[in-house]
Amino acid sequence: MGMTMGEKILARASGKEFVKPGEIITAKVDLCMSNDGTTHLNIDIFEKQLKAEKVFDPKKVIFIVDHNVPSESAKTAQVHKKMRIFAQKHEIPFYEGTGVCHQIMIEDFVVPGQLVIAADSHTCSYGGLGAFGTGVGCTDFTSVMNTGEIWLMVPETLKFEIEGSFKAGVYARDLILKIIGDIGANGANYRIMEFGGPAVKNFTVDDRVVLCNMAVEAGAKTGLVEADQIAIDYVKTRGRHDMNLYTSDEDAVYENTYQYSLDELEPMIAIPHCVDDVVGVTQIGEVKIDQGFIGSCNNGRIEELRAAAQILQGKKIDPYVKLLISPASKAVYLEALAEGLIDIFVESGAMVLNPNCSVCWGSCQGVIGEGETLISTGTRNFKGRAGHPNSSVYLASAATVAASALTGKITDPRGFVV
Repeated sequence: MGMTMGEKILARASGKEFVKPGEIITAKVDLCMSNDGTTHLNIDIFEKQLKAEKVFDPKKVIFIVDHNVPSESAKTAQVHKKMRIFAQKHEIPFYEGTGVCHQIMIEDFVVPGQLVIAADSHTCSYGGLGAFGTGVGCTDFTSVMNTGEIWLMVPETLKFEIEGSFKAGVYARDLILKIIGDIGANGANYRIMEFGGPAVKNFTVDDRVVLCNMAVEAGAKTGLVEADQIAIDYVKTRGRHDMNLYTSDEDAVYENTYQYSLDELEPMIAIPHCVDDVVGVTQIGEVKIDQGFIGSCNNGRIEELRAAAQILQGKKIDPYVKLLISPASKAVYLEALAEGLIDIFVESGAMVLNPNCSVCWGSCQGVIGEGETLISTGTRNFKGRAGHPNSSVYLASAATVAASALTGKITDPRGFVV
């Protein structure tokens, strides 16, 4: 019996030739990352409870300040200061104001075949490069930071076979919303979601990250796409050459297989207050909006910004709607600047923010008030996620958000693209 690519990554990390679902393993971690959401807690556990003196490998522990940037309070500033002092003491990489943690990891650290542990649920993003990334809580992360090891149960794998081609105005974001809507928020609990098929082979790295990033919203342990030349070229152009390439065996066993055709896909909307409550844009009816947001670890990269700019170019957003745009990283921001996208956004009436989690996190920028409605490219639409508990968050693609900002209501972007 063969293994899936996820099982092969875990086998390598645990020093085994073969692992199977349900098996408990102790695995060596290639990288671990923590952001300002919980790192102050990790540091306290590390110093006061473990009484540890050093991290397992300073080159493999990364701290990234991205959730509340710049700090909105003295309390948050103290959290950032604690991270900065600890990072300097232990000589570990430290990023502040450089972008969303997962985008920084993808740009600067992750390579195919790695096992990456982070104190953030959307660590599954790294599957877009063929790496097994998964999020853990504070105690588990602190142990990893000290020992470089973690115990895991090998998950079952669900296979998603994708064929066809995106129509104009439809994107990877719409595909993952459709999948989550179909299988439900518990549909992949502690499973690996493996995305493949002829369509995925033509997906860009940005597309692949979009799929894997939101796997956790279906309860998955991680999402994975087999690393091919597209992924290899991406990491090599960023100066990283040592990697392990894994493909699933033909006789690998999957718990279930799902088939999707992009030819039949329309723009999708997750309606409040559940990520798996998903409908097509043609079914949404008239929903007025107060604010739009384009950004986050799911949909703030250059391809999403290009899609939004194509729709906004030469037009003005509704005068009673705010549109906030936060590129996922400084690198993405500079690329958008060089391509003239930032000019388009500003001229349309949008507000361009610094690279950070921003409105998706709902804590420091673009908070919405009572009774207000946000359409967002963020990862979640839980009640109160972006502000007042009696507000509403709809999730959609960058193109749908841009089109909606122009009209003041949730709008099918296909009427704005060619």
